[in-house]
Amino acid sequence: MDALGAALYGEITVKAGQVEQRNFDRYRLLRMKEAPVVDLHFVAGTTRPTGLGEPPVPPVAPAVANAWFALTKRRLRRLPLAAAAAAARSS
Repeated sequence: MDALGAALYGEITVKAGQVEQRNFDRYRLLRMKEAPVVDLHFVAGTTRPTGLGEPPVPPVAPAVANAWFALTKRRLRRLPLAAAAAAARSS
């Protein structure tokens, strides 16, 4: 969910040399109503756990951008994807 929120909305802006998003009231996160249904399964194994949330983070933005392309035949080449999609729709 964090990776999806970052891909769609994650943006840090700087004004007069200062970051404008100093807390979560100024940084857009994924809303619960926007979250997809997740079906999670833990598989027993013999190796020590090394993490469950980090491995899927990097491919989320490309996967969403590819889904957008499959739907619209327009490429999104900038993050955050929601702003890029809005710009693509208006052009």
